[in-house]
Amino acid sequence: MAAPARSVLRVLPRCQSLLFTNGAPSVSCNSLTAHRQQSARSYAATKKKEKKDEAVKEVKERKIIDDKDRHKPYGLTAWAPVDDVYLVRYYPRPLYELTVAIDMLKSFQKLDFSAENQPVYINLRLNMKLEKKRKVDPFVSTIHLPHPFKSDINKVVVFTEKADQARIAMENGAAVAGGVELFEKILAEEITADFYLAEPDILPKLVPLKNKLRKKFPKSKRGTVGINIPRMLELFKTGHEYMVEDIYVNTEVASLDMPKEHILENIHTIVKDVASHKPAEFGPFIDRAIVCSKSSEGLHLKLEGLFPQEEKKA
Repeated sequence: MAAPARSVLRVLPRCQSLLFTNGAPSVSCNSLTAHRQQSARSYAATKKKEKKDEAVKEVKERKIIDDKDRHKPYGLTAWAPVDDVYLVRYYPRPLYELTVAIDMLKSFQKLDFSAENQPVYINLRLNMKLEKKRKVDPFVSTIHLPHPFKSDINKVVVFTEKADQARIAMENGAAVAGGVELFEKILAEEITADFYLAEPDILPKLVPLKNKLRKKFPKSKRGTVGINIPRMLELFKTGHEYMVEDIYVNTEVASLDMPKEHILENIHTIVKDVASHKPAEFGPFIDRAIVCSKSSEGLHLKLEGLFPQEEKKA
């Protein structure tokens, strides 16, 4: 035991002299902290720059490739398949005239043995951009279709504090008409309706119903606030409502067992009303249109055939 102890005692002084020599570089806690802060700052700055570059790349619009004069579409195999069976992703999606698409939907129904009175839907993708950074706000619209496809009449509630206006509303087909006395029944869901109309004078008193009615709350933009109660009731009792969600309109337009001409007129009416919400000088409003029935696939339409004939001539 004595020999190892003596060896350790010889080594320790030499180690101490090496550690605490005057020429050795000194490292303090402050210098270590500063080094860590400097490296953290440079790393954070690099990350911030990378995020900024990614944001700039996302802002850049995708380059539109014009392949009209090409022998085949960019990134696809050919303009049209040669065989009856082919992979859809290798060819451009076919576009149909509206009249042809309606005939195809009717033939699909016969082949599938599905219901004849199934609903027909149209899906529109809208270009909401205006000048600079402005854009069209999402909207809700109610219109009269030339050929209604629903037998039920919409249930309408009219808010008014005037007894004579309440009487006129009931005579013109309102389900319920009244003022503040209706609030408790509406909040308790004893009274429900498809549309809620109101006179301008009573509108400030309807605030307690705002969370309950939500999208059905009377608004002047939707045409549910006004003084001409009979005219509003005429529209909303039998009117067809559609709304823009994000940049899309998806709405029922007809029943498949209706004559083709009636389906076409309903679609033309809805498309014309949608297009009226954007000024023509800012370019076309509708980017894409798809028509389908409840049991069929979606058929992409040629945009030129969506508008009525008289409008195209004009």
